[in-house]
Amino acid sequence: MRLVALLLGAGLALGAASTAAAAPQFTAEVAPVRWADLRFSYRAGCPVGPAELRTVRLSYWGFDGRARVGSLVVNQRVARDVVMVFRRLYRGRFPIRRMVPVSRYRGSDDASMAADNTSAFNCRFVDGTTRWSEHAYGRAIDVNPIENPYVSGGHTSHRASRAYVERSRRRPGMAYEGGALVRAFDRIGWGWGGRWTSVKDYQHFSASGS
Repeated sequence: MRLVALLLGAGLALGAASTAAAAPQFTAEVAPVRWADLRFSYRAGCPVGPAELRTVRLSYWGFDGRARVGSLVVNQRVARDVVMVFRRLYRGRFPIRRMVPVSRYRGSDDASMAADNTSAFNCRFVDGTTRWSEHAYGRAIDVNPIENPYVSGGHTSHRASRAYVERSRRRPGMAYEGGALVRAFDRIGWGWGGRWTSVKDYQHFSASGS
């Protein structure tokens, strides 16, 4: 019986090792931004031009446990750091719902969030102001906005996010102190909206912290 148990244990270990070995390797490509990725998210007068932006195609794990490839449009100055973040998230199998440029949603931040889309560049103001958002510079990323909502006064405007306003129960795809997502951005020195005091923007990470 002991020999059988040892053989079974060895078989399970080998099976786990072969599964890990079969997982697709992380890949990333930084390339000049494509107009298709800017068509609805860029306009004349934006604080950065297309020449300063890059399309980053990289691997991520979906909520279904399958490896996928998505795209982010970011400022060329932060492209390498962004790759480092998502390489760490891939290694830790942190799940991401989807990752496409917000131009796919005709530049609508609301539509992108409703789709639980992880995105970066969008030439827009901070809500309710005439001040450029960090997204307009390509220096901010919103990750899993349904699981990580914008919360003001204890409420969020997205119905699907209401279950995530309470942050004490940690579920896949969430950002929280000490978690893989927050630690990955901490490593490159980016700020997290979950640390803001007046409101909480749990999805938001930016190079300036704002």
